[in-house]
Order: sequence, then C-alpha cells, then structure tokens
Amino acid sequence: MAKVTIDSNTCVGCGLCANLCSDCFELSDEGVAKVKVEDCSSCDVKDIASQCPVNAISVEE
Repeated sequence: MAKVTIDSNTCVGCGLCANLCSDCFELSDEGVAKVKVEDCSSCDVKDIASQCPVNAISVEE
C-alpha cells in the first residue's frame, strides 16, 4: 500500500482528488484537499497524484 500526503501550501483546492476518490481525499474547511487515510487501497493514488494540476499529492511506496 502507498502512503499519500498532500502539500497544503501547494494545493489550490480544485477538488479533483476528492472527486476521483472520496474514500481517500476530502476538502477541508479551509478549502484545500486533505488525506482521509494515508494507506489508501480503494483507488489508484498514483494516477490521481499524476492528475493533480499543481502536483500537491505525494505517493510513497
């Protein structure tokens, strides 16, 4: 399983990650994405990270 983190300083809050996998990501009250579970296995987090328009999502194996 991969460990997922989001750089909140880089995130622009577009919501793409939360739309693609609401099991792993959500938008915080501040309007930026946050990780719900660090070891997400219900989606392809590498693919989601590659689609982030500002490269705010990091995935470690």
